[in-house]
Amino acid sequence: MPPIVVEAIVLHAFDYLESSRIVKLVTRDAGMRSALAKGARKSVRRFGSGLDLFGQGTAHLHTKPGRDLDTLGGFEDVRSRPELGADLEKFAGAETIAEIVLRFGRDGADVELFDAVTDALDSLASSRPDRAREATLAGAWQIVGALGFGPSLQDCAQCGNPIAEDAMAMFTHSAGGVLCPKCAALSPGGRKLPGAARSAIAGWMSVPRAESREPQAVLSEKDARAHQRLLREFLDYHLHDGKTLRAYDLWERASWSADGPREPARAST
Repeated sequence: MPPIVVEAIVLHAFDYLESSRIVKLVTRDAGMRSALAKGARKSVRRFGSGLDLFGQGTAHLHTKPGRDLDTLGGFEDVRSRPELGADLEKFAGAETIAEIVLRFGRDGADVELFDAVTDALDSLASSRPDRAREATLAGAWQIVGALGFGPSLQDCAQCGNPIAEDAMAMFTHSAGGVLCPKCAALSPGGRKLPGAARSAIAGWMSVPRAESREPQAVLSEKDARAHQRLLREFLDYHLHDGKTLRAYDLWERASWSADGPREPARAST
């Protein structure tokens, strides 16, 4: 059977035996794939820069019916995104984005998801270090939208009535977005979301491709922590498997300075 030749991004990789690697990929036309790269740690010719994490290129995948693990015959580098490995907070953000895709990505072709991942990693790589957290939030929400479960932010998720841009609105994960006062009164629980927070998320989700990669919203420490918490709660609700998002947990709980990890500032609930 001829190999599948497809554009791919390396989301996770680990060594296997003495010279090989197993990689997890998101591809443009073949969905999420796992592949064994035999001799990858020794062959620069076939595997470019050694299948660097978050690298993007053309993968040659050999498949067999009934097997979940493909064989990677080659990987031609297009871009390696070294900026993500040069800054701790950028790297943690990229790991978080990769984890979301690995946990939610589908097996079938998903061009919209692939493009969202590409844009998210490119935006994070090119962002200023002090804007890495906003870039990660923006990329994560764009991926949520590409996966088809983006929240309703301008209209009530229950009745469809519009909600004023500057209004405080109840956000519930079960409803899939914000609720008008009438519907919120009938809903058990939720989190109040200010108009500015709704606008920030809506802006992150609607940034067209090829536009400026700088995240639109500039957040205070308190607001950034609140956005991280909201996104984590939203993802946890939709996972349904009870497993912790470990990379997300690390990204949320710590921030970095030039001297290394430091304790995060506390945000009010």
